[in-house]
Amino acid sequence: MSSSAPQETGRQRLWSVDEHLADVLAAIRPLEPIELQLLDAQGCVLVEDVTVPVALPPFDNSSMDGYAVRVADVQGASEEFPAVLTVIGDVAAGSGELPTVGPGQSARIMTGAPLPPGAEAVVPVEWTDGGTGGGAASGMTPASTAPEGAAGEVRVHRAAEARAHVRARGSDVQAGDLALAAGTVLGPPQIALLAAIGRGTVRVRPRPRVVVLSTGSELVQPGEPLAAGTIYDSNSFALAAAARDAGAIAYRVGAVSDDADTLRATIEDQLIRADLLVTTGGVSVGAYDVVKEALTSVGGSGGASGSGGSGGSGEEDVQGGGVDFRKLAMQPGKPQGFGSIGPDHTPLLALPGNPVSSYVSFELFVRPAIRALMGLPDVNRPSVRAELKADKALGSPAGRRQFLRGKYDAGSGTVSPVGGSGSHLIAALAHADSLMVVPEDVTSVEPGAELEVILLG
Repeated sequence: MSSSAPQETGRQRLWSVDEHLADVLAAIRPLEPIELQLLDAQGCVLVEDVTVPVALPPFDNSSMDGYAVRVADVQGASEEFPAVLTVIGDVAAGSGELPTVGPGQSARIMTGAPLPPGAEAVVPVEWTDGGTGGGAASGMTPASTAPEGAAGEVRVHRAAEARAHVRARGSDVQAGDLALAAGTVLGPPQIALLAAIGRGTVRVRPRPRVVVLSTGSELVQPGEPLAAGTIYDSNSFALAAAARDAGAIAYRVGAVSDDADTLRATIEDQLIRADLLVTTGGVSVGAYDVVKEALTSVGGSGGASGSGGSGGSGEEDVQGGGVDFRKLAMQPGKPQGFGSIGPDHTPLLALPGNPVSSYVSFELFVRPAIRALMGLPDVNRPSVRAELKADKALGSPAGRRQFLRGKYDAGSGTVSPVGGSGSHLIAALAHADSLMVVPEDVTSVEPGAELEVILLG
């Protein structure tokens, strides 16, 4: 959707969702690359092209447990007239010196073992008597308990074509091929490939370290008893989990009371391990909204470094020590804060305290910031167009971009509302898998109308 023009509400500028996001992303710089061990690099973004140093597999090898044979020796073989071959030894995975298979000979071979010289194909053990002199075998006698199984004779009941059950050298990747391109996110399959081609370390942008702090004297940690007027702290758990889901290393700090000095000290203590700080609560206009108060003197220098950080001044924005507090033309999540603090200009996003407002704000602004720190070009959740499936029209405030929880049905291309629009309705959020977006200039959405839907799963 296109950006809404900045609006004036009294003496304070009203930012659009797009303006605020652009301001955040303009201030974010990808983290510097580092060399990491493979498992430590999981979830990180590769910053270099990785080429294959050696072919994979590096040698012709068997895809079956069976016998390495010459094609001519098993031609026309059947159960009635089996080919009888001399077994000259075992070839196990990891074998170094290999026997040479000559006319009328075979070698027992295990899956992954190199194809010995002279052999042209592999017949599975089920096509043979397994060297027992009986009928079709179902498996091989373990070499450790019956080493004589590696010698004697084997009866082969079926013919084999050349290269049957042989995995050719370089059939996966050839030396010099591009294994992984810069920009690849390293998941388990990518790490497996890196290990398979012999890479012990890789150069990546590290996963961002995100510190999440919730504020409010009313907050109690889950598992502790509730006193009168208190509630459980859910925001810090939700946002820490969301940060992990976005690819970050998340550190959750227990709820900080409504005391500016305590919050200020906590934030300063956390700077040493933060690439990004996220607070929730204390950004509105109440007498106990201490995030604004605390951030007026945390060691920051300068405002937000993005396009909008210098866009407001004086009475338009309530500025702290490098953090701008704003009102956005959106619902939920109108009050927001953004800037940088501390000697390293650590980015900080201050989110509202209502649970749904906090989570929606994370999805719209914090998740993209995390993805930008990782160096990913596509920082936003995927979105689709879907038809509203509802019993009645959905109302939306004029001049506000509304984000409603929804359940998306990809099969029918429809989306249904989940719960109401209240910013405290956590249960509805837990059952939603998407956000329905109602544009600023729309005040009513009729059933059957088409909406933008942000997919959360």
